[in-house]
Amino acid sequence: MTKPLQIFMEYKVYPNKIHEYEQAMKHIKTVLPEYEATQVEWYVAEDQPYLYVEMCEVPTRSHYHVLKELRKSSNHPVFSRIIPFIEGGAAKIHCWAFQRKEL
Repeated sequence: MTKPLQIFMEYKVYPNKIHEYEQAMKHIKTVLPEYEATQVEWYVAEDQPYLYVEMCEVPTRSHYHVLKELRKSSNHPVFSRIIPFIEGGAAKIHCWAFQRKEL
C-alpha cells in the first residue's frame, strides 16, 4: 500500500492584506478535500512576520502535482483568490511533497 505524501506550502502575505487573505483561506480549506487532501492544517509563523504554511496529505504523487499546479493557477475560481495577497504572487508559493519515513 502506498503511503500518503505530506504536502507543505509556504508563502508570505502582504501585511495590509492579512484579513482578506484569511477570509479567502477559510473557503480554500473547505475546498481542499474535493482534491482528496486530508489532515489539512494552516499555520502562521511566530518568528517570521506574515509567513504562512499549509500542510495536508494527499494519496499519490499525481494528486500532489495537480494540486500544486492548481494552487498556483490564476484561473482557478477558488485557489486564485489568495494570489493577489501573496508577496511576489503565484511564483512565490513554495510547495514541497515529503514521504514519511519510519525510524
